[in-house]
Amino acid sequence: MIDFHTFFTRVQKATSISTQQDLAKALGVNRSAITQAKRRNSIPQKWILALSRSFQLSIDWLEFGVGKPDALLDPALLESTTTFAVPKVFARLCAGDGSFEVEATPIEEHIFKESWLAQKGTPSAMVLMDVIGDSMEPCICQGDTVLVDQAQTTLRADIIYAVGVDDSIMVKRVTAEHNKITLLSDNPAYSPISIQGDELLSFRVIGRVVWSARDY
Repeated sequence: MIDFHTFFTRVQKATSISTQQDLAKALGVNRSAITQAKRRNSIPQKWILALSRSFQLSIDWLEFGVGKPDALLDPALLESTTTFAVPKVFARLCAGDGSFEVEATPIEEHIFKESWLAQKGTPSAMVLMDVIGDSMEPCICQGDTVLVDQAQTTLRADIIYAVGVDDSIMVKRVTAEHNKITLLSDNPAYSPISIQGDELLSFRVIGRVVWSARDY
């Protein structure tokens, strides 16, 4: 988990944010929330995702210092106008107790700038899926569309993944411990789901959620 000082330093470096008040405004939270995060010396994952969306920052760079802050820092990527079609599949991701609509049949394609996708992962391994349920609110809401990179299946703590358990597909934060997987929701109304023993045989990581979109 990234500490507050490192996080804030990266944010200041890559954005117009210069003060903690600026940070609070960008995140849409009270100044006291920033003070509490500084006192705990930890950053909520939803803040990292929110800043990534708002400022087109790499989540991996913002959280782990891996790679570059964004595509604008790479002239080759900036000049590229190549597009890539990402299929949207009829496999609704459930942000609740599970969805059984798991047939991954492409129903349409959406066009993205390939360099933008490449900053987030492997374009050829990406699919779009709709989310049902409210267990990941406020980060991901009912009806949102998520971009899932199926090449990113190595679990990292507190990262959001699309996962499968038996015939159910869910979008959750995932933690892995000795002989146990825990699926975590952002909505406090939902309890963690523990997967252990024989249940682990039916558990699979579909991919990492690298982006989401919402209609208003």
